[in-house]
Amino acid sequence: MAVLHVFLKKTRYGLAIRAVAHNKEIAYLMGVNVPLMISMIFGIGCALGAAAGVLIGPINYVQVQMGISVVIKAFAAAVVGGFGSLPGAVLGGLLVGVTESLGAGYVSGTYKDIYAFLLLITVMMVKPSGILGVEAKVKA
Repeated sequence: MAVLHVFLKKTRYGLAIRAVAHNKEIAYLMGVNVPLMISMIFGIGCALGAAAGVLIGPINYVQVQMGISVVIKAFAAAVVGGFGSLPGAVLGGLLVGVTESLGAGYVSGTYKDIYAFLLLITVMMVKPSGILGVEAKVKA
């Protein structure tokens, strides 16, 4: 995650990727090779997905739908940390993991999967944009 963060924030390709993610047409007008950047984004996403599959394979037995529970918890972590913020996603993942572990250890291990969603509901009630998320201002 640190390497991805440095790549997106400190390199020209990272700046181009962020520009394409923000607005493709304006990035194209500024001289960014939009199809190359979209391919690069897709490749980085595939590489991260492959790395995640390699890491989760020994924990969950390899099967067709082995990532369903992980994807649901990753969504909860992204919402808790705040969409659009890489450090927020990392913080959200740590909070979801710690909440699940403490809840399973101190309350009940039977309901281990529920604690992430209780944290999600609590954070959404207090700060709807997430912990490190930025609130979007919309003009009417």
